[in-house]
Amino acid sequence: MKNNIKNKLTIAKLSLLTRIYKFNDNNKGMGVIEIVLIILVLVGLVVIFRSHITAIINSVFSKVTKQINTF
Repeated sequence: MKNNIKNKLTIAKLSLLTRIYKFNDNNKGMGVIEIVLIILVLVGLVVIFRSHITAIINSVFSKVTKQINTF
């Protein structure tokens, strides 16, 4: 009984390792992963600096509005 369970675990482990090696060899999706990571970093930066970005945008729009009103 114990040997049967050991054998099944060994087969499962080898199957998992084989899948990992095959996944590691496939580099087709690397560009997609890199783009997703870059987008995540950009979204994180926007979330962190949201108040600063909002203040800058509001400042720019108020200056533009003042310049338009002077014409």
